[in-house]
Amino acid sequence: MNFAGIDTGSRTVKVAIISDDKIVVQYIDDIGISSLNSSIQCTEEALKRAGITVKDLTYTVSTGYGRALIPFADHHVSDIASHARGAVWLFPTARTILDIGGQDSKAINCDGRGRVIQFVLNEKCAGGTGRFLEVMADLLEVPFEEMMNISFNSQKKIALTSTCVIFAKSEALGMLLEGTEKIDVIAAVHRSIAIQSYKLLGKMSKEKDLVLTGGVNKIAGVVKEIKEISNMEPLIPPDPQMVGAIGAAAIARDRYLAKQKERK
Repeated sequence: MNFAGIDTGSRTVKVAIISDDKIVVQYIDDIGISSLNSSIQCTEEALKRAGITVKDLTYTVSTGYGRALIPFADHHVSDIASHARGAVWLFPTARTILDIGGQDSKAINCDGRGRVIQFVLNEKCAGGTGRFLEVMADLLEVPFEEMMNISFNSQKKIALTSTCVIFAKSEALGMLLEGTEKIDVIAAVHRSIAIQSYKLLGKMSKEKDLVLTGGVNKIAGVVKEIKEISNMEPLIPPDPQMVGAIGAAAIARDRYLAKQKERK
């Protein structure tokens, strides 16, 4: 049996297909003009890579901002639920999740089955998210990909005091005009994201094990700062950006098996 999870986020679409207890396919692509069309195209590509068609899917769950748009989904869940389930699917000992995405971030506590116990959101400002990184990459005229690991070479520890993207951008520009090296400003950006994310964790119980999810946690400089600030050794998925889709696929499997059990 094949189960699909479709995560239509603010910047990308992620699709995961699992069969029994194994992940068969993971696929990700940028969102184009239409979230719906992008989600359908991404799903079709994932199915193609798995060697199956939509008719071969036993159950499909959608998640993310565009979860309600998917016409062939059997059910849809919040990204909070999907990240919790995905984290536990990948790491059975996971009890706390820190998700840093393109437009928002969240901290989640869950139980051993990946069910959400409590969560805290940061949705009011793009500070501490992928959008924050994009703005800073443009300001610094550094390709976004180079923002990943470059801060490891920084020798000067400075801080951005502003959490708002607009004010932080002005503050970073001021640093550059004063002669601060770009690499040190990038390190400050990574540190700012880590600090804002850790504040979310501070509003809830920090249970072990901590799993980092979301596209921003693919950036080694940010992960390094989170480790230092939290004094924890978080678990890092092979691709943090895929956790929501994997969780949605796992929920699809859970729901189908639960229904089968009820019928018996």
